[in-house]
Amino acid sequence: MFAVGRRALLVELGDLAHAQALHAEVLRRRAAGTLPAVRDVVPAARTVLLDGVEDPKGLAAEIRAWEIPPLTADAGPLIEIPVRYDGPDLAEVAGLWGVPVGRVPAIVGGLELRVAFCGFAPGFGYLGGLPEELRLPRRATPRTAVPAGSVALAGEYAGVYPRSSPGGWQLVGSTDAVLWDPRREPAALLAPGTRVRFTEEPRT
Repeated sequence: MFAVGRRALLVELGDLAHAQALHAEVLRRRAAGTLPAVRDVVPAARTVLLDGVEDPKGLAAEIRAWEIPPLTADAGPLIEIPVRYDGPDLAEVAGLWGVPVGRVPAIVGGLELRVAFCGFAPGFGYLGGLPEELRLPRRATPRTAVPAGSVALAGEYAGVYPRSSPGGWQLVGSTDAVLWDPRREPAALLAPGTRVRFTEEPRT
């Protein structure tokens, strides 16, 4: 835990679960009015950045004294995203998992994931919660253009590409959900702490 400049504090955690728990606790205390002024709270895989802090050293000492409970399974709002399982890597993913292609929608749909942090592109949420046995390698050769709305898996994360961009994740499906709309408030559909469930879109 150390100050970043004169107005920010970076808290380093041991793993993603602890980073998510601290992020939730900071938001809870800020909402309750029991946290010193903090302008921005930015979680990452193993850190939480607190920006706009008047006394970073004092806040660091306070955080060290907190007892931070682990996140409960139902913490945070839930968003369901309808998915068509039509991704070009669907068969490859099924093979890596050792299941028939038709089982992939049920496996993915049976997961409840959580936005750990956002990055890469506006509206892109890194969804944590994939069990160890479902984690996949990135593609050996990234694609130069992944279509907007592609539902993808890589490592311990799932995600949805908010716009067309290069990418090396395994593509299993697509969605019409709008992940980023600057005319909307908030512009991002997904925010850190939000729970996400992929539902299979009925075939027409």
